Amino acid sequence: MLYFKDIKGHTDLRARLIQSVQEGVIPHARLLSGPEGAGALPLAVAYARYLLCTGRAADDACGACPSCQKINKLAHPDLHFVFPIINKISSRDAFCDDFLPEWREFLMKTPNSNLSGWLEKIQAGNAQGTIYARESNEIVRKLNFKSYESDYKVMIIWLPEKMQEAAANKLLKLLEEPPDKTVFLLVAEEPDKIITTIRSRCQQLIVPLLSDENVRQSTDETDMFLELFKSIMRNSVSHNLRGMKAKSEDFHALGRDKQKAFLAYAQRQVRENFLNILNQPQINYMNENEADFAVKFHTFVNERNVFDFVGELELAERHIESNVNAKMVFFDLSMKIAVLLKR
Repeated sequence: MLYFKDIKGHTDLRARLIQSVQEGVIPHARLLSGPEGAGALPLAVAYARYLLCTGRAADDACGACPSCQKINKLAHPDLHFVFPIINKISSRDAFCDDFLPEWREFLMKTPNSNLSGWLEKIQAGNAQGTIYARESNEIVRKLNFKSYESDYKVMIIWLPEKMQEAAANKLLKLLEEPPDKTVFLLVAEEPDKIITTIRSRCQQLIVPLLSDENVRQSTDETDMFLELFKSIMRNSVSHNLRGMKAKSEDFHALGRDKQKAFLAYAQRQVRENFLNILNQPQINYMNENEADFAVKFHTFVNERNVFDFVGELELAERHIESNVNAKMVFFDLSMKIAVLLKR
């Protein structure tokens, strides 16, 4: 559970998070914000799993390494959680670690639940869940230790908008001077309630709510992207210049956001087809239609061209972000792919 493959929708977000790890471009702080039920918390845990995994595949954690086995129990020594709690015993102060058994059970059984479900789990009654100021000292203490097993330490803070002011100020100091190899993942439902100086120090990702219609549209988009991917590859293999030009028009009509999403999708398909050579289905994450196309196409992706292949797709994505003419970008990309497929 809590792998990227378990998360419905959010294809582009998953791709961006995976790509950042593969390229070693890992921000020290991310803010994943979305309404209740959007899936920001499981997305954060899946990203942490992928980051800490020692045998990661192209699209997900391996599930077999010691790191993944520990995260299956949410008991990895380099993965820490902070979340709203209550003072159940008036004679002493409570910390998040006092609630870890309940938190692990809650998160494994209901990863997409909400604050009210969590407070019910810990029998909060009428008490409001809070991240107390004293918790900030625990955060500092934990993150000042060296990582135990992984290159990184990951601190997931669920609902940072529930922080007391003193805790928020302490977190701000950590974000300004983060400990080495530390990644903060803040998961918020009401990001506007987080102090501006914290938000400004985080790379922000918006996690939208997926309705049934959104899920259907996501599937339709994947099918559309696959057809476009198949077309560009077939045109490039056959050096069909007329076909390349026609598909350049189709690409232009998508609009910039979908153009970038397609190029991210194409990068994943290249990686998946390359991994297909290994004949290990457990590390391939393709749907039935993608797998059918890969039966013949994967032979064109090999160790001689795969890195340049992905590199050209990444370059095209950067050009789209820079508002370079989409028709030119797509046609130029098709020509370069035609050369690469001969290697």
